[in-house]
Amino acid sequence: MELRPSAVIDGVQHLVLQKHDDGRGYFMETFRATWLPNSDFVQANTSQSAPGVLRGLHYHRKQEDLWFIPSGQAHVTLIDLRASSSSYLAVEQFELSGPRAVHIPIGVAHGFYAPVETLMSYLVTGYYDGSDELGVLWNDPELGIEWPVASPTLSDRDQEAPKWSDVPDELRPA
Repeated sequence: MELRPSAVIDGVQHLVLQKHDDGRGYFMETFRATWLPNSDFVQANTSQSAPGVLRGLHYHRKQEDLWFIPSGQAHVTLIDLRASSSSYLAVEQFELSGPRAVHIPIGVAHGFYAPVETLMSYLVTGYYDGSDELGVLWNDPELGIEWPVASPTLSDRDQEAPKWSDVPDELRPA
């Protein structure tokens, strides 16, 4: 496994995983605690997205994420919402699939567009807590994010998310 720090957002780590192929298929380790020794992952989740689905932008004040795509493809968008960060409001976009994963620190908003049916497996450092499930409007013009789609399929939650300028100070990351 190779760990590559983001060149755009402080604290984001890209993981290049080792895939071991043979005639039956492949084997790949997707997580070891030693890879991110300062992160204590406690829960694993899986989401399946139909083609055309966009999930996000979501962020947490108490939880890190580690994303991996076992099948499909995700056009990932990250934006640093930490006012104390040197990369505050920086946007990073990339394709996530194959033998790669991404570690998303607390306070970095994350979302993805699934152009094809996509399965995402992810680890989190906090047990589910609805009070820490926060969001920002996926197409907030003030954030200037360019998505590869104009009219994605969205959840009610994501359609109704506030613009960043409307998020109260007490709900913003430090």
